Amino acid sequence: MTVPNTPPEPARADVPAEPGAVPDPFAPPPASDQEPPAGLPAVPPAGVHRVPDELRIGAGVVLVCLLAGLAMAGLWAWLAPKVPLVVDGDRILYVDPEGEQRAGADAVFVLIGLGAGILTALGAFLVTRKRGGGIAVALGLAIGGLLGSYGAWKLGRWLGPSDNLIGEARRVGNGGHFDASIDLGALGALLVWPMAAMVVLLALSAAFGKREEDPPPYWGVPAGSYGDPAGPPAETPVDAGQVAPAETAPVDAAPAPEERRQG
Repeated sequence: MTVPNTPPEPARADVPAEPGAVPDPFAPPPASDQEPPAGLPAVPPAGVHRVPDELRIGAGVVLVCLLAGLAMAGLWAWLAPKVPLVVDGDRILYVDPEGEQRAGADAVFVLIGLGAGILTALGAFLVTRKRGGGIAVALGLAIGGLLGSYGAWKLGRWLGPSDNLIGEARRVGNGGHFDASIDLGALGALLVWPMAAMVVLLALSAAFGKREEDPPPYWGVPAGSYGDPAGPPAETPVDAGQVAPAETAPVDAAPAPEERRQG
């Protein structure tokens, strides 16, 4: 009579195990009977943030980037090279026709944006390192860096020399000198801040980010335990009085030499 090879039934979490039995590593974890008191929300597990927390972190990063954009606008208006102009009768001419002040203004904006991206990414990483900001920090830096660059461009133009050339020429008169307004010749410079922030944040997260332990391969089995989860079988003690003597098979004795001669 053959016995069908059927797998054993999985152990149920609500059925108490027999004393001395090895727990089934494939059994689901038992449900917790402890419930939060009435009127109090359930506490999320460690490392898990709710959606409002993520939005709050992202909005805070964007706000900090906008404030940094104000400082960037002031620095750009102060450090950007100015294009000198001169009034010659009814004409406005360049003092240095071959000057590269326009390209210099773009270069200064790029350098300031690069520094702003590094500082904002470093600050956001240090503030949210313990709690793990997650994707909210990256999105906040990307959106905030782009908005901060755009605001610094517009505000820097307003803080710099006036763009009303006719009015400035009338103010200084014939033969007078004044500076042209600053502007960006390459709008791609607006992407330097968010791109630099993303690269720095990725590098910091990879090198010094919060590490989480790998989950165990099965329920009830600690991490790093592979192979047979139940381990080697336990030896069952046996009383010395119950040990039966070993049975020895009878061995036929060889016939004596006298019996051979008589035969």
